[in-house]
Formats: sequence, structure tokens, C-alpha cells
Amino acid sequence: MIQAYVFINIQAGKAKDVVGKLRRKKFIKKVHLVTGLHDAIAFIEGKNIKALANNITEGIHKVKGITKTVTCVVVNGK
Repeated sequence: MIQAYVFINIQAGKAKDVVGKLRRKKFIKKVHLVTGLHDAIAFIEGKNIKALANNITEGIHKVKGITKTVTCVVVNGK
């Protein structure tokens, strides 16, 4: 299983709606609204790197209200 953290920027006024949509996706294990450079952080999983990439491009990037993402793949999950 490949894991990653996705830092998400969200259009003003859309944060609760976007996070609600993200929480319904099975590959997203956790998502939190945060302060700082990004508006939310999601912890996601995929069977392999190809599945993980698909989860990001098809499952996260297509959510209306998301303006930018930065993905950090976990290299040591222990």
C-alpha cells in the first residue's frame, strides 16, 4: 500500500463543502482543515503508485473548489 499526504488549497468560502466531498472518498483516510499555507491536508492510500496517482488526478483534482495541491509520498511509514 502506498500512502501520501496531500496539501490542498481551496477557493475562499468553499472549504467545508470541499472537505465534506473529500471525506466521502474511500481512498482518503483522513482530511483536516488547517491553518497556514494550505487550507486542508488529506492522508490517502493506493494499491500502488499508479492507483495513488489516479486517486489524486481523478479523485481530488476534479473536486470543484480545489485550486492547488501538493503531494508528499510517504517513504517510511514506521
